Amino acid sequence: MKANVTYWLDETAKRFPDKTAYADEKKEITFGELRFQARMIACELTARGLFKKPVAVFLEKGVDVLVSFMGAAYSCNFYSPIDVDMPGSRVNKILEVLAPCVVITTAALREVFSAYDYRGDFLLLEEVLAPDGRQETEEPEREAALEAARRRGVDTDLLYVLFTSGSTGVPKGVTINHRSVIDYIDWVTETFGITEKDSFGNQAPFYFDNSILDIYSTLKTGATTYIIPKTLFAQPVLLLEYLKEKRINTIFWVPSALIVVAKLKAFRNVDLSDTLKRVLFCGEVMPNKQLNVWRKFLPAVQYANLYGPTEITDACTYYIVDREFSDEEPLPIGFPMPNTDILVLNDKDEPVTGEESGELCVRGTSLSMGYYKNPEKTREAFVQNPLNQAVPELIYRTGDIVKYNERGEIIYLSRKDFQIKHMGHRIELGEIETAVSSLEEISLCCCLYDEKRQKIVLFIEEELEKAYINEKISRLVPEYMLPNKLIRVEKMPINANGKIDRVKLKEYIK
Repeated sequence: MKANVTYWLDETAKRFPDKTAYADEKKEITFGELRFQARMIACELTARGLFKKPVAVFLEKGVDVLVSFMGAAYSCNFYSPIDVDMPGSRVNKILEVLAPCVVITTAALREVFSAYDYRGDFLLLEEVLAPDGRQETEEPEREAALEAARRRGVDTDLLYVLFTSGSTGVPKGVTINHRSVIDYIDWVTETFGITEKDSFGNQAPFYFDNSILDIYSTLKTGATTYIIPKTLFAQPVLLLEYLKEKRINTIFWVPSALIVVAKLKAFRNVDLSDTLKRVLFCGEVMPNKQLNVWRKFLPAVQYANLYGPTEITDACTYYIVDREFSDEEPLPIGFPMPNTDILVLNDKDEPVTGEESGELCVRGTSLSMGYYKNPEKTREAFVQNPLNQAVPELIYRTGDIVKYNERGEIIYLSRKDFQIKHMGHRIELGEIETAVSSLEEISLCCCLYDEKRQKIVLFIEEELEKAYINEKISRLVPEYMLPNKLIRVEKMPINANGKIDRVKLKEYIK
């Protein structure tokens, strides 16, 4: 039984001390070096008397961030990444909520951080780590104090806090403990057969929960994670060449990244048939039209659709693609992961029947501990299970509307926020998006509702007429679901997590 994710690193560093764990554009680190450097940081945190305290990490995305994460975990503190490119107002809001006891950064970035509302302590990497990441002698007393701290920890202690805006734009700190990550990564590595022979191509920012799969699958199994340069995701051919060069066989990306590759048909320039083994995706709807392009060029690859909000430790349902789908069909989000229960409840908090839709709710060890220092929002989202009146049992209300198909698979329909009442009908905007996405000419699309004018607004990048689109999708959706207004954008706005930025699109509605 493990109470802390760093026990994985202990074991893996013993098995593969000289094997590369993580690599970025500028440096790479072996498991032995990772363990040593992380424990150096942890010893410093423990020496400062920190235990179960928030540690902010303010660094450029790269190997040093992961070393810092592990340092916080070894010392039984919890980390929260702050991206160097975040707007200052958002950083200050996060700092106000988190109130970190220390910020791990560099001397150069400390100067940048001085512009924010923080007057606390810093831990500078270049002062804690020797130039080559090692020191001549160990310090037994500091090591003993570190191990004593780790023995005091339990698996429900926090591992990290990730801040998510949700629909309000106000950052909420999602708290996740060690046990949740251990359960999730045990499932990932067993289900997909991840071993030390595998290599991940990381796309997700480290402040986005999709990165958890890459980071901790590597830590547990001895695989290698390559941190892909962000610029490559705008250059699909170079991106695929990077995968081929690094022999990356497993990717877990947001659908938007996969869609760009499919749209520009980069596979015609780069053959990955002897490289790529697994393509996993999560974070938003993956249109079958683009997935079918991937499947056409790489038919032997294993494809899997994972679903879950940040509050559920990255994912709670999955579907391993096992059959053909037409372009206009929705891809299932599948079935609950082991040790996770999915409740689909109607407006009366009763389980849905037949093809009735309802809100997807989750129970199990994957649940977040709640929102950091935000009991009001926590009580709204994490509620007593209405199907269990015998003992206290929390479920998380995702706000996502789903239904079961005839195979018993869960089908995602839309956000509860995107469920509208239009012309007397209850409509899921996601169903319209699925229909439009199936059109050959469409790469990305998004539907919003103009409450003031009571119009369904469709956003696309292509030069197409509304009449043409409505004629094409009229066989897929009823007349009352056809878009009333079409807005063309030169480029669909994408937020920092790689998803379509709906808040930005709302500014186009006048």
